Amino acid sequence: MLELTFRVGDVSPLRYAAVPTLGVRLRISNASATEPIHSVSLNCQVRIEPLGRKYTAEEEARLLDLFGERERWARTMKPMLWMQVALNVPGFSGATEAELALPCTLDFDVAATKYFYGLHAGDIQVSILFSGTVFYAGADGALQVAQIPWDREARFHLPAAAWQAAVEMHYPNTIWMRLPRETFDRLSQYKMKHSLPMWEQAIEQLLDRVNLDRASVEQADARGPEVQP
Repeated sequence: MLELTFRVGDVSPLRYAAVPTLGVRLRISNASATEPIHSVSLNCQVRIEPLGRKYTAEEEARLLDLFGERERWARTMKPMLWMQVALNVPGFSGATEAELALPCTLDFDVAATKYFYGLHAGDIQVSILFSGTVFYAGADGALQVAQIPWDREARFHLPAAAWQAAVEMHYPNTIWMRLPRETFDRLSQYKMKHSLPMWEQAIEQLLDRVNLDRASVEQADARGPEVQP
């Protein structure tokens, strides 16, 4: 009887991908090796399980926007859908290996990006749920079709360094930020008005001014109200 199982092997950045991408080595086995498999059309739902690891105090601070304070994590730190990808596996008998490509994004409106960026080291627990269609030869040689049930699953630990390396290959020492057009226009006008050649100079100057204003307020609060003669 046809029964496929899945196991994840190595995970590494794909060096020549068009976008930051992780390559997951997937081993597919047929418990009954008697049916030659013509092809497999896989649907893969990839999920992040954030409760499967420990976090440093610095990581806690970086994940505040995503999960809130640590005492709330039991309620807020739920499994996250990372992506859904399709994979076509060519014919095999018994077992085979295929590479599942997981594209990564630097869009910080995406929860997965916030999560990965908030980690410094260690592993991330990831699960892949499989479904799809298997085309195989029956006992009489005729083409047969079977569905893969959603209880097919593979769990693995993804090193945070692997995601960081994939992103660094395409965006070395760079972060992309999406801004509303109105905000970008205001920032552009500020940059031109102050003759700043680089965008980071405009942002750093604005941040310096905010820090200076905050320091002035704190000093005024420390002196207390002025007494008029």
